[in-house]
Amino acid sequence: MRIFEISENDSGQRLDKFITKAMPLFPKSLMYKAIRTKKIKVNKKRAEIGQMLNVGDIVHVFVKEEFFQTFDDEFYKNIKPVFKIVYEDDNIIVADKPVGLLCHSDQKEEKNTLIEQIKAYLWKKGEYDESEENSFSPALCNRIDRNTAGLVIAAKNAASLRSMNTIVKDRLVDKYYLCLLQNMPKEKEGTIEGYIVKDSTNNMVKVFKDRPNNRDAKKAITKYKVLSKSEDGVLCEVELVTGRTHQIRAQMAFIGCPLVGEGKYSVKGKEKAVGMKSQALWAYKLKFKNDLPKPLDYLSGKNISIALEDIPFACAIMLKKKKA
Repeated sequence: MRIFEISENDSGQRLDKFITKAMPLFPKSLMYKAIRTKKIKVNKKRAEIGQMLNVGDIVHVFVKEEFFQTFDDEFYKNIKPVFKIVYEDDNIIVADKPVGLLCHSDQKEEKNTLIEQIKAYLWKKGEYDESEENSFSPALCNRIDRNTAGLVIAAKNAASLRSMNTIVKDRLVDKYYLCLLQNMPKEKEGTIEGYIVKDSTNNMVKVFKDRPNNRDAKKAITKYKVLSKSEDGVLCEVELVTGRTHQIRAQMAFIGCPLVGEGKYSVKGKEKAVGMKSQALWAYKLKFKNDLPKPLDYLSGKNISIALEDIPFACAIMLKKKKA
């Protein structure tokens, strides 16, 4: 038997959602049965599956010990974070993820991911102790591909996670990327509008100018602006208006301007000349809009960015431009 006292990080969620997070080893079918048969109670009273939990509520769970999770601090001791912190306060971290690091575990169950490194960082600072949390753990609010570097937002507490998820969902933060193109676009500044259809078999997407006869087709809008040019490529700032799978890579290739180092929608080349191991794509700037929801309203109007000199391919292009 275990007793959970609902904290600020646990409140505001349904009982079944709380149990699922607090007891990930407990099968959902058994959980629902336990609630129905009063083996899970709230404040010593019969509970409902969808009952909302409040700070101070006491949840009693009368099930076998095998369903309760154990914690191993050695895991966090052995993790060595490789990300850089661009911004941090009491509620969020904005991390600069390097190329090659996954945001979350994949099908191969790789554990040394960005979110686990952030947890380890907070654990070592004394800001997060998994054994003292019932259902919450720091979480990412956006993600980027393994081979894309750049800014990823993590929330340190439940209230900030809910607020930042709303900000991202409602597009109250504009996301900007830097990329290096193999060719110069016809126009130095423009908007690419079209449709994207996933090809899950090949882990790719197909781009269409007009809406195809496919119910899975999603509108994709990308804004771009050329910043500089050298023999190694065209430095370009891209704003994601929509956030589709492989959107930048696929749409830039669609207009005849594939990314340097990008091998899925074009032929690789020149990435080593500009200090990249793979595609030259970096999520480098976040611009928060005004009137953000609490408790993150203090971020209203704030810009968070990585300096161009800290981005290998951008730095390489700028240096060559100065020499020229």
